[in-house]
Amino acid sequence: MEAPQLISRQQALASGLSDKTLHRLCRTGKWQRLRAGHYLSAPGSGLGATGRHLLMTLATAESTSDSAVTSHCSAAVLHGMTTWGIPLDRVHLTRNRINGGRLSRRVVVHSARMEPDEITLVDDIRVTTPARTVLDIARSEGFEQSVALGDSALRQGLTTTAELREHLRRARRRPGCRRAALVLDFLDGRSANVGVSLSRILLHRAGLPAPEVQARVFSDDEICVGRVDFLFPDLGVIGEFDGSDHRRAAPPAARVVTAENVRADRLRALGWVVVRWTWGDLSAPAQLTDRLRAAIRTAAVHHRAGYWTPTPEP
Repeated sequence: MEAPQLISRQQALASGLSDKTLHRLCRTGKWQRLRAGHYLSAPGSGLGATGRHLLMTLATAESTSDSAVTSHCSAAVLHGMTTWGIPLDRVHLTRNRINGGRLSRRVVVHSARMEPDEITLVDDIRVTTPARTVLDIARSEGFEQSVALGDSALRQGLTTTAELREHLRRARRRPGCRRAALVLDFLDGRSANVGVSLSRILLHRAGLPAPEVQARVFSDDEICVGRVDFLFPDLGVIGEFDGSDHRRAAPPAARVVTAENVRADRLRALGWVVVRWTWGDLSAPAQLTDRLRAAIRTAAVHHRAGYWTPTPEP
């Protein structure tokens, strides 16, 4: 299937098409009107929310003055950050002024002070820097969404903890600053994906000890058995988030599943109690917490019986 291409009205007219032809292409479903003056050259139903928002952002940037900077979730999409759970129905812009924000059906315009070093270029589009973007999201979106996005920014090396702390200092008198501070305190770039980020939040809210994230586990002879999502070294428990859908696994994916099962067996043979969970388990936090507490009790019994002794990472 042909990938949708973003085409402006000016480009279409320059290629010999007329407004009447553009109307007919959209009416018959061959093209799709993305916003005023911009079209997709093929149906965009397969783009997904992120892909569609990216094209919306590009189209908006073409028709926006340089005084408006792409920001918030739109900047996050341009930077390639995770936007899990964040509404992507409107393009977000920020103008460097105290007031004058507005909301329309397709665009949100924020008014806020921006320093020159908080603006960068992505594909020739003026956009807030990754650090400023993370702070804007942390001040305006939910805790889970902000942590998932912030973790992804750190994981990809788009920003650093020091940069985020500096931007938090700059935002200390802006709305949502305290909420952003809580987000920054919780970020961990070692989180491999959204599921791991959300799992960390669940473990924290359950009152469980903070685990080591993406920790290596070694055998008694100091051979690395593997890297695990969550390691509770003093409790004898390992936690693994499984975000795949094994019911639809193709043969290569099935081999990965088999390898994971073999690795889990090796970890259990070393005395670790391994708990695996999926997206479905994250929607039932009380049940997952009960499973983890049961695993901790089982590991404690093994430890008292001499079946298990923690093997620290060299």
